[in-house]
Amino acid sequence: MILAKLGGSVITEKSRPMTPRPAAVRAAARELARAGEPAILVHGGGSFGHYWSVRHDMHTRPGRHAPRAVSDVKNSMVELDRIVLRELAAGGLAPYSMPPAALVSGRSPQAPRIREAARIAASGLVPVTYGDALWSGGRTYIMSGDRLMTLIAAATRPRLCIFALAEDGLYRDTRSRELLRDGDRARATVSGGAPDVTGGMARKVREARAISRGGVPVVLLNGNRPRRISEAVAGRGPPGTYFGGAP
Repeated sequence: MILAKLGGSVITEKSRPMTPRPAAVRAAARELARAGEPAILVHGGGSFGHYWSVRHDMHTRPGRHAPRAVSDVKNSMVELDRIVLRELAAGGLAPYSMPPAALVSGRSPQAPRIREAARIAASGLVPVTYGDALWSGGRTYIMSGDRLMTLIAAATRPRLCIFALAEDGLYRDTRSRELLRDGDRARATVSGGAPDVTGGMARKVREARAISRGGVPVVLLNGNRPRRISEAVAGRGPPGTYFGGAP
């Protein structure tokens, strides 16, 4: 089974609020369909949920946020998920929406429910979940898609985890843009940029390392070069940054 995350910067125009990139989702779906292996998908919030979480100053730490703030984030993610589901189906997959609240209670993963998602994937359906604002003990917080990847990987132990980004992977430094192929041994430079309440690239590196330490290989690759997704599934070692051993 494959566990893949379609980053918000791939599936939306992050510089334009509430602007999806449906063709990018469809292209990724075609490559996953081409690969022909059971899969669970996670997607980011991009210019939908991420836009609203920044606007309302919501973070991965639980806090007391205005009901309207929580509603804005959640409703925008439902809207984006609807678009993602439609385009995944157009690309040849059979998506099965599983909101994160079905997999996480408070801040704790619900392992039996997550393992059920793997059984659903084995049937030919493709479970789809996403980063979102969640409730925890009277407070709310952002459960990032990157964190969901780690929780799902720990419960299901997929064959491979893929993070599809808007970059080729990690760079040795941002000036030369020399790609780091081995994420385990090299020290990466994480580029700065607009604030990211979910932790941005630094979060992806932390989660990728956590997943690989659990025995599951991880690759960070360019989701705007969708053929690299099916190449990674096939073990052809496309350009990207690998954790847990580069092919």
